[in-house]
Amino acid sequence: LWFRFISVGMGISRDSRHKRRNTGGRRKIHQKKRKHELARPVSNTKLGSKKIVRVVRTRGGNKKLRALILETGNFSWGSEGCTRKARINDVVYNASDNELLRTKTLVKNCIVAVDAAPFKTWYEKHYDVKIGLKENRKMEDEADAEEQVKRSKSVLKKLAKRNEERVLDGKLDEQFASGRLLACVSSRPGQVGRCDGYILEGRELEFYSRRIGQRRRH
Repeated sequence: LWFRFISVGMGISRDSRHKRRNTGGRRKIHQKKRKHELARPVSNTKLGSKKIVRVVRTRGGNKKLRALILETGNFSWGSEGCTRKARINDVVYNASDNELLRTKTLVKNCIVAVDAAPFKTWYEKHYDVKIGLKENRKMEDEADAEEQVKRSKSVLKKLAKRNEERVLDGKLDEQFASGRLLACVSSRPGQVGRCDGYILEGRELEFYSRRIGQRRRH
């Protein structure tokens, strides 16, 4: 009766032998599970104030970083070539499951709202212009613009050259006024322990803004 005391655990596997054929027929299982097919429970990285990252030993003595709670990440502004560390304020859209949206779970390709302050500070310093201004403040800033700090001719020439090709999307400007930018997570928090991504622009921004609006109406 020794076999009664052996605990047989059903491990998580990434094999395809248990799946049916394309024609719908069942496959004959001719071998057991293999080590290279091993899988682990999902990390379900949450959005929170305390960063928690665990180290997981993997096959071959390698390591994975399993993020359990994250708050910040490095986000890239592609059209401007600017990358800054920003605080993640909220998870606003997830195409795969609304439950991940409700629980504020960070996964690859989810849409998050990040703090716009680091990007706004860089942009205003780089181009010497004010962005994200509301209508009632524009008159005040125009008056302040007359009392600008004195700059050398070389600096003024450099700023003028930068402003020749400067184009800022109107929707991005509205987001700067609200203090939050929509970004897409491009890293895998459960595998690399980081939540990095890029700022949404152009048609991609239009698409996700429309999807978020549709979800709120329903």
